[in-house]
Amino acid sequence: MAIPKAHVSEGKKNRVKVIADRLKSKTVMIVSVKGLPSAQFQDIKKKLRDKAHINVVKKKLLNFAIDHSGNTEIKALEEYNGDATALLFSDHDAFEISGILASNKSPAKAKAGDIATADIEVKAGPTSLIPGPDISALSAVGLAPKVENGKIAVMQDKVIVKAGDTINEAQASIMAKLDIIPFEVGIEPIAAFMDGKVYADIKINKEEFMEDMLAKFGRVTPFAVEIGYVCPDTLDFILGKAGAHEGVITRIITGEPEPVAVEAAPVETQTQEETKPEEPKEASAAGLSSLFG
Repeated sequence: MAIPKAHVSEGKKNRVKVIADRLKSKTVMIVSVKGLPSAQFQDIKKKLRDKAHINVVKKKLLNFAIDHSGNTEIKALEEYNGDATALLFSDHDAFEISGILASNKSPAKAKAGDIATADIEVKAGPTSLIPGPDISALSAVGLAPKVENGKIAVMQDKVIVKAGDTINEAQASIMAKLDIIPFEVGIEPIAAFMDGKVYADIKINKEEFMEDMLAKFGRVTPFAVEIGYVCPDTLDFILGKAGAHEGVITRIITGEPEPVAVEAAPVETQTQEETKPEEPKEASAAGLSSLFG
């Protein structure tokens, strides 16, 4: 790799060489570390130690390394390189690494200036706030407060910040007082270069993915049973279906009539019969003698 000597310090040459060598990894990912506390960043780096390396580098240095990497395809990553970004290098699949990053996030409180990623709603119900200035503060963000049992209660559900809106100081303050923590912070994938292609927006939501997979599994299983596709998940259903068909075929061959369903006696009638007091033997005998008297 040839690096122009003019205006390039020895230290910069070494850093560029390290980055350029790592650009040969199976996965090269640009990630966002915006708003991520240093302690958490170091903790995630430790957890990824056996799978990936993360380097925080300046935008110009990264672009310089990409330009002199000898790989023209990876230049497409430059458009995703911005502020508060870092480089992640790994010999593992980009989607596997994204899944690990998704599992290493922490709850974060809202701050003024943050952008809401989803609607932020305050549910109706009691709060731990005592009557005072907080009544006005709640009203200022569109809530309907009321004093109940010596505490402030919110009378109805209310979305105080819509997805995509910027959170202001008053909204952030109320969320903190109501212990509403709407965000998660971690290392966010922005774009990855793998197998000669750039993949953008590869964030993974494991909970949402599992819900989707379970729903699809529920739809596809009956179809697989219907067409007789045998696998561990369908075997019991197919055997049960075969057993039912066997019974029908046997009755056709032998001429055995279809089984008649027997209706159970109403529970109330059974109860009445079971609980009917037994007539004393003496009274029964007296009654019979009167017929022949």
